[in-house]
Amino acid sequence: MFSLHRDIALDSVRRVSTLAVNDITVGYDDTGSGAPLVLVHGHPFDRSMWRPQAERFAREGWRVITPDLRGYGESTVVPGSTRLETFARDIGALLDALGVERFVLGGLSMGGQIVLECLRHFPHRVLGLILADTTPHAETPRSKAARRELAERLLGEGLAQYAHEVLPKMLAPHNIRALPATAKHVLRMMKGTSAEGAAAALRGRAERPDYVPVLTDIAVPTLVVVGDEDEYTPVEVAKFLYERIPGAELTVIEGAAHLPNLEREVAFNDAVLDFLTRSAPLQ
Repeated sequence: MFSLHRDIALDSVRRVSTLAVNDITVGYDDTGSGAPLVLVHGHPFDRSMWRPQAERFAREGWRVITPDLRGYGESTVVPGSTRLETFARDIGALLDALGVERFVLGGLSMGGQIVLECLRHFPHRVLGLILADTTPHAETPRSKAARRELAERLLGEGLAQYAHEVLPKMLAPHNIRALPATAKHVLRMMKGTSAEGAAAALRGRAERPDYVPVLTDIAVPTLVVVGDEDEYTPVEVAKFLYERIPGAELTVIEGAAHLPNLEREVAFNDAVLDFLTRSAPLQ
């Protein structure tokens, strides 16, 4: 297991920067010191969705790297279509630039699919996996069309209306009422996302491969996490991952929808840290 260093002075080791990789600029946070843990955000968010995790895990002795995907946050917006392969190659190039060879890799929703894509391109670098509220399945013809239609809609009207429409599925309605600061943060992330970047990701995601065949080949410790009220990727999908990935662990977060890391921050963090402490192999 990785050793933990609980005496980290977090403020002195939180690094916020940008780097030029693959002909774009990538914004990222690099927090803490120790064994690297890379967390990939979902759509249509940015790296700030991982701030509660970065702060907690850094205090527990981890170096937490949270990039903005291209088209999101402070990273370069590239119109058109951005395939998951491109996101994965950006992450690999960023970690090359940071001198990080091997790491634990986690992602939520689209971020989890990007994690599976990373496994296709550099499996030898990945020491462990955290798959949160995500699905390995390819799109159906109907869902492909829906993603393309949504891309056109967002280009035409922006993300403001869409953000308000999907908020009650991103967060459980009772959490919107009970956690107004969290709801405000999620809305801010969604409204702040570039329409061009979001549309490019939607088009590329519509063409993603089926990751189901690779699940049985995963040979690193894996934690599957899901909110018990998630409508986008229900518990049944998490169980599908858990049952097919050899030796995987499953944690269902009660009282959370699609963003358990924000809705039930303490429970999510405790589950991930317990997994890391028990299961992550030495670097």
